[in-house]
Amino acid sequence: MPKGFFTDTTVCIGCKACEVACKQWNQLPDDGFHFTGMSYDNTGALGASTWRHVAFIERPVPLAERNFSWLMMSDVCKHCARAGCLDACPTGAIIRTEFDSVYVQPDICNGCGYCVTGCPFGVIERLEGDGRAWKCTLCYDRQKEGMEPACAKACPTDSIVFGEIAELRERAQARVEQLHERGVKEAYLYGEDAASQPGTGGLNAFFLLVDQPEVYNLPANPIAPANRVHESWRAMAIAGLGMVAVAALSVLAGKKR
Repeated sequence: MPKGFFTDTTVCIGCKACEVACKQWNQLPDDGFHFTGMSYDNTGALGASTWRHVAFIERPVPLAERNFSWLMMSDVCKHCARAGCLDACPTGAIIRTEFDSVYVQPDICNGCGYCVTGCPFGVIERLEGDGRAWKCTLCYDRQKEGMEPACAKACPTDSIVFGEIAELRERAQARVEQLHERGVKEAYLYGEDAASQPGTGGLNAFFLLVDQPEVYNLPANPIAPANRVHESWRAMAIAGLGMVAVAALSVLAGKKR
């Protein structure tokens, strides 16, 4: 049964409990304790040692008492239904589990990095000093024991909800309708199914947002490179026919002279 995350950004308080829980459970190294210049964001982005990242997004608010507001979002690997990292992996190190999550097998990964360029979200990364690629496992080890992922369990506001994808979609749709009734008309779901995001086939970790995807550092129309293969071949075929036509016209022009 496919399982994943529904992240409701409207109830995220930026506490970073999910980040801490993820690092503790997976024994990930810290990201350093230095000023990043990005509000209270010391991790900066998702990466090989940061599988959950709480973003603090400052945006201007016109005609308000304060000239900015914060949007907060706990970002994570999307576990795409059509995963670019999995398609790009030449060794079979990246697999799809029985829970429909995308999992990197560290004992098989050879550190080639093809998955890094294959991810349209820039999630997966090779660990410095290790060479292998790492990312969120959707707590595969915990799921096998019937436990929910550490980040969802630690979230105090239920901004991160774990469960079966079908049930999460129903819950997410109901939440959007509730927000619309309250006047938050800009609320919408990002990546909840293939219809809304054909380039990835839909996300098993999708989000409720209240601003454009780019504001949250998310691509508006993510497409895995492998899904552009047909377009590339078509372009090459057209270019090839064009070259043949030009060559033929050059020969004909030469004969007329």
